[in-house]
Amino acid sequence: MLLVVFIATVVIGLYMAWNIGANDAANSMATSYGSGALSLKQIIIIAGILEFAGATLFGSRVTNTIAKGIVPINLMDPSMVSIGALSAILAAGIWITIATYYHLPVSTTHSAVGAMVGFGLAAASKGLILLGDIQWAVMEKIVLSWIVSPLFGAMMSIVIFTMIRLTLIERVEDPIKLEKIFGFLQIGTASYVAFAHGSNDVANATGPIAAALGYLGQSTPMWVLMLGGLGIAVGIATWGYKVIETVGKKITELTPTRGFSAEFSAATTVIVASYLGMPISTTHTLVGSVIGVGLAGGLAAVNLNIIKRIIASWVLTVPIAAGLSIVIYNFLVVVL
Repeated sequence: MLLVVFIATVVIGLYMAWNIGANDAANSMATSYGSGALSLKQIIIIAGILEFAGATLFGSRVTNTIAKGIVPINLMDPSMVSIGALSAILAAGIWITIATYYHLPVSTTHSAVGAMVGFGLAAASKGLILLGDIQWAVMEKIVLSWIVSPLFGAMMSIVIFTMIRLTLIERVEDPIKLEKIFGFLQIGTASYVAFAHGSNDVANATGPIAAALGYLGQSTPMWVLMLGGLGIAVGIATWGYKVIETVGKKITELTPTRGFSAEFSAATTVIVASYLGMPISTTHTLVGSVIGVGLAGGLAAVNLNIIKRIIASWVLTVPIAAGLSIVIYNFLVVVL
């Protein structure tokens, strides 16, 4: 039974990775699409390669946080850990599929962490662990990072765009030519974001798989990270356009200089978080950066209705993912 559940977890992990690509592709490439720097076809190729590279080369740190930093899997029976990992990854994947269908850029990190907390709560309700065994201190740090990351991304993007405006846009004789130059530079920053995103968000798919493997005394193998990277690339290619349209076109008007500022700010924030092993929300960071460059042009430049919808989906993500995880876990325990 343990082997069957583990295989199912790997399959559902691939489904989750596909969801991450479909929804979070917007995080790495939407601004380039919105500014016209890259076409959808170019986005699919560049993002697919860089997301895969980031996941496989730099994704192990955050994977370990998701796998072992929230629920004390070392205190539980291996079969219960496997069922919990399967429940968490399936719950997160279902919610992201729904959000992507409605063009909402939700946080796959929120979904994965919320689902793992749901697993922990379900296990505690059955007496498998104590409620206090859940690493609430780790959760507090993670939640704090979710708040800080969009604010940091927004502030950094405002500063960067303001510097570009004061030193270049307002001084050059040909602003159109300047925007074309930054259109080329956006290819670099978009690649930077894609690599950073793959390094951080691959853990949302591979974390639960690593939890099952970790309990068996194994470290996270490269094939797990590669599986996550592959799923993300496929998700970008098949369904990524839905959220790309929302982030790239509907929050604020994006020019290459604005897109460059948002992408560079978001990527820097995310890559630092990945180095520290913190599963921050790439969605929050990039949307915060996009809002930041919009606010640099005044409040009227930002679509507040779209922002309200996005924030509402963010608030709902953790409780919905946790609730789904609890329901699925209880169902699987009875069935298996």
